[in-house]
Amino acid sequence: MLLEAKNLQKSYNVPVLTDFSFDLAAGEVHALVGSNGAGKSTFARILCGLTQADSGQIGFNGRSCMPRSKREAEHAGISMVMQELNVIGTLTVAENLFLARLPNRAGFVRFGELRGMARQALARVGLDDLDPFTPARFLGVGHQQLVEIASALAQNCRLLILDEPTAALTDPEIDKLFANIRRLQAEGVGIIYVSHRMDEIRQIANRVTVLRDGRRVATHDASAVSPAELVREMVGHDLPPRQTASSRVQGEVAFRVRSLNAGERVKDVSFDVRRGEILGLAGLIGSGRTETLRAIFGADPKQSGAIFVANPSSPPPSHATTIPASPSDALIAVTITSPADAVRVGVGMVPEDRKQDGLLLAQSIRVNTTLATLPQHTRAGGWLDLGAEAKTAETMRERLTVRCASIEQPVSELSGGNQQKVIMARWLLRDCHVLLFDEPTRGIDVAAKDMIYQLLRDLAAAGKAVVMVSSELTELMALCDRIAVMSAGSIAAEFLPGDWTQEKITHAAFCGYLDRQP
Repeated sequence: MLLEAKNLQKSYNVPVLTDFSFDLAAGEVHALVGSNGAGKSTFARILCGLTQADSGQIGFNGRSCMPRSKREAEHAGISMVMQELNVIGTLTVAENLFLARLPNRAGFVRFGELRGMARQALARVGLDDLDPFTPARFLGVGHQQLVEIASALAQNCRLLILDEPTAALTDPEIDKLFANIRRLQAEGVGIIYVSHRMDEIRQIANRVTVLRDGRRVATHDASAVSPAELVREMVGHDLPPRQTASSRVQGEVAFRVRSLNAGERVKDVSFDVRRGEILGLAGLIGSGRTETLRAIFGADPKQSGAIFVANPSSPPPSHATTIPASPSDALIAVTITSPADAVRVGVGMVPEDRKQDGLLLAQSIRVNTTLATLPQHTRAGGWLDLGAEAKTAETMRERLTVRCASIEQPVSELSGGNQQKVIMARWLLRDCHVLLFDEPTRGIDVAAKDMIYQLLRDLAAAGKAVVMVSSELTELMALCDRIAVMSAGSIAAEFLPGDWTQEKITHAAFCGYLDRQP
């Protein structure tokens, strides 16, 4: 075996790995699945030297191997692409690709050689047109993910760990990634593939191991086990049948965007959302979906455009004007130049990059949960009522089943799925009329996905206007009442249930880059 891990133990405030054993052959793809907090990422971090096991043994390539740093692991031939990205925004794409091995002469970087190396690495993940000297901070999460994958592929690794590598990728980009994985298999590279996407596991993996509560439950031939059986082993019981989008009763227009322009990626975007409606935004990575939501929320500046809301959470500012939207409703024009402005008029947002934009990582679950509702937990004189705040946070923790030691645990110690639940708890408490969700199930396990789907349905049933960005078309088609497709910064098409298909949506997503209409 290329890799043999035996009886690994690791605890933080609670045990996260207990007597965990795992093996991998050269040229094999061994998938690792489990609910959020099951211990998957902890095991991967131990292999990469980012976390030290409390006890246990690891054999790699015929030798004992317990790396104490990322560099030591990479020197041994172990590389990892983590779910939470580590791209350095102030460096260029090329510098991120070859940070520890920049070509140089007498200490001076040879930028011509670096450009050539970077172009070759980027071409392997379909980023042929990306300038290697673009600052990484200008890339969206999807492109940053591809850059990290390109960096790992550019190294001479014997063991490659991919932690939710397709979470922010579109279908064509996933196909290209799988082609690279198969090429590495043929070269004898062993691959540990951590994912919540059951269809991908059946496509790419040879074996699959299930983790639950830090323990190995079972290992299967990937082609011989059903998704339902894997889910049952992951959560300990069967999930209820997943619902599809139902015919929700929709009210008047609650949210309107007109002629929105922001930077290079948002061009003359206009749409309406009614009360009780879920509007999906589909499109390729870089099509402008994330940038549209960020501009609406005031996280990024916009050059022009108008935003209208119905029944804002606070009285409209003095410059607001009432605009008749139709004979049956009226909207208020609002100026949003910051997230604080958005929240005041009843607009909340769950961002794509939860660690960078959504959480105070060093702060507790309690603090992060009540961040948008501090006035409700303040006594006379401006003093925070810690008892009331703790009671509210504990209620939301129980409602969303956030797995933690206590509400005082820093959110940095939670799994990605539990971090996402904390952000959603914050906006559920704020009770905004309009909610923007950017990739809300990215990196979330199957059971947590179903819970979030039901939350979105409940919000719509309560009369909220919901806008949702997702790279999973099946997810959009199951949840949404309408789907608007963005291409090259503009809305290229709009579909209703019964009219949409994956082929139609994909065609519309490409049309802006082909200079023709869908």
